Amino acid sequence: MKRIVFIVAFVVTSVSAAFAQRFAYVDSEYILKHIPEYVAAQKQLDDLSTKWQEEVDKQYGEIEKLYQAYQNDQVLLNEDMRRRREDEIVNKEKQVKELQRQRFGFEGDLFKERVRLIKPIEDRVAKAIQDVATAQGLDLILDRGTEVTFLYANPALDKSNEIITKLGLKPNPSLAN
Repeated sequence: MKRIVFIVAFVVTSVSAAFAQRFAYVDSEYILKHIPEYVAAQKQLDDLSTKWQEEVDKQYGEIEKLYQAYQNDQVLLNEDMRRRREDEIVNKEKQVKELQRQRFGFEGDLFKERVRLIKPIEDRVAKAIQDVATAQGLDLILDRGTEVTFLYANPALDKSNEIITKLGLKPNPSLAN
């Protein structure tokens, strides 16, 4: 009997402690749209990505031309010449795939540029979120802009504008989702 009373008391205490926690949420995408450095960095990354993709596409186009020329000349080539042209095409494909991996792959040039440009901004936002949470005694702040799905969120719990203000910026309601 004592054991059952203890378990019930423990569950009641745990449940009431869970409800006593203070929650809020922010929309990180909305916050980042307010930061001019972020918008400029994102544009710079998009431009760089487009430039590098055009470079890769151009090289694939050259490989396609080599392949078409090989197809047209194939009947005229002896075995040795055919093998050399095939090797040339295969080697160029390997080079382009390596360039693509170097530019866009995991920890590639685009990833490194993103870290260099975006990470300091994200760190400032994280610090501002932490400061608001500490100042308001919040236990948990969720990000509405990520994979968390809200079926309903009380707008009074949205601290996004407070984070923007904490970053020294002015909230712009027209940027809201």
